[in-house]
This record gives sequence, C-alpha cells and structure tokens, in this order.
Amino acid sequence: MREGSRLDDLRTVDAGAELQPVISTERFTLRPLRASDAGLIAHYTADRRVAEGTRAIPHPLPRGASENFVARALASDRTEDVWAIDGSEQQLDELLGVVSLTRMEGAQSELGFWVGAGFWNTGFATEAVAALVGANPHGARTLFAEVFQDNPGSARVLTNGGFVYLGDAESWSVARGARVPTWTYLRKMG
Repeated sequence: MREGSRLDDLRTVDAGAELQPVISTERFTLRPLRASDAGLIAHYTADRRVAEGTRAIPHPLPRGASENFVARALASDRTEDVWAIDGSEQQLDELLGVVSLTRMEGAQSELGFWVGAGFWNTGFATEAVAALVGANPHGARTLFAEVFQDNPGSARVLTNGGFVYLGDAESWSVARGARVPTWTYLRKMG
C-alpha cells in the first residue's frame, strides 16, 4: 500500500454495496468494487487515452485518487453504483475496466464505462453494457449515456447495446482540461 492511501477507510463494505447485484456474462462477472481493485484502477486510468475518454478521470492521476474512487463506490450514501468487469474466472485480469449507473430523477440512470487500453476491441465493453442493461438493477425506465465525439468505439458500444442517438452536447473533461463535444444517447427500458 502506498503511503498516504486511505484503504484503511475501507475496513468494511457498506451495506449499500451489498445491494448491488453480481451479474454474470459468458466471459466475466460484473461485481461491486472492492478495496483491492484500487491498484488496477490506478494502473489502467494512468493511461492518458483511458483518462481522456472519460469526463472525470484526471491525468496524471493524483496519488490516492483510485482509493478515493473505490471508497465512494462503497459508500452507503452513493448515487453511483460501480461494477468491476472481473475476468478472473476465465484466467483474465481481476479487473478489466468498470461499468456504472448513476441515479437521476424520475426513474432514470446514466450509464458510464471504461476498459483498460489493452482490452480495447475485444467486445468486453459491449458485453458489460449489454449485461448491465439486461439486468437493469436500478429499475430505470430510461438510461442515458454520452461519449466524446472523438471516441467512435464507445459510440458503437452504446448503439450495440440498444441506445439511440439523442443529440450533440459538450462536457468537461478533467484529463483534457477543456469542454469536449459529445454525442448523447438514450435507451428506453421495458
């Protein structure tokens, strides 16, 4: 453990994290994060390409950022549920990336995802999104998602998952330090 990390704050898993379902797919399992995921999260998100594909991951990654992310994902008062894409049962990495749902008003949730650069173009993101959409653990009527316009691979993941294009917008990217054009997608559930 690195000096200054806050893993000691994660002694127990909050009851809320236990409510997150484990979702199995053919090649991996989606499971709630655990403290031991912080190292692989830091490893993958230290890659500028991964960070710049997201709104909230900074680059360079500050010390303790992945531990803090895991702590927030395990908090009982969280609004975002985060699942590890865990390939360990298939002799893959314990964490290939993450997929998340953030609660919004009116039975709506926003979907987010990233996978480590070494797993791009493997279908892992598409399979994770499809599994999470199929399980619909928030019981959402509508799911939203957005991707940066310079990331057509992530747009394909969404369209493969049944999302339809809604419109253009802009979002702030912490890693880029700028507003970046986005495509917004939605998926009506049930």
